[in-house]
Amino acid sequence: MHLDHVIYAAGPMGLRQEATRLESLLGVRSVDGGLHPGFGTQMRLIPLREGRYIEIVDVLDHPAAEKAPYGQAVRARSAQGGGWLGWVISVDDMAPFEQRLGRTAMPGSRRFPDGRLLEWVQLGVMGLIADPQVPYFIRWISEPSVLPSALPATIGLEAIEIAGSQARVSDWLGRQVPEVFDTVAISFNSPSGYPGLISATFQTDKGSVRI
Repeated sequence: MHLDHVIYAAGPMGLRQEATRLESLLGVRSVDGGLHPGFGTQMRLIPLREGRYIEIVDVLDHPAAEKAPYGQAVRARSAQGGGWLGWVISVDDMAPFEQRLGRTAMPGSRRFPDGRLLEWVQLGVMGLIADPQVPYFIRWISEPSVLPSALPATIGLEAIEIAGSQARVSDWLGRQVPEVFDTVAISFNSPSGYPGLISATFQTDKGSVRI
């Protein structure tokens, strides 16, 4: 399992201004990631070292956003003012997770501004909606050259902080969550409000930056 990316939902300022704010904090530029036509969302991304990235996402005024679980999740987080929506684990084989969770992975895609198509299957977005401390799972289908991990990156993900239960997340993953997961430090705090991803800390040219 690979800690693939973290998701930040845009607040009232919208996608472009939210991306600009994160760019300023981290000292890097974001990339236009295009649209999720089946989810009713649009996104920009900031590449990270070790094949990771930050997904900055905003919901569209589109019927798909009302029907697709991911669009619903983004809309709900943005309505709360925006912020961290969740974290995502990529896997090479989705079948064991489908069997264990009793669910079928759903297809996803987005088209880059230059027309290239990126495809994957994902599992567990409804779990994220019900319990935002848990990640969802993704298996990339497209060839490596079009994956976000192919983009050059100068900063890295150092740590994430989760309001929730290590035991609960371990049960969801089907394995014990260590203090360092796939080179990323993970800490858990008892939630004072809703569970979920509280913060992410990045290694940058400015030093460690916690958002």
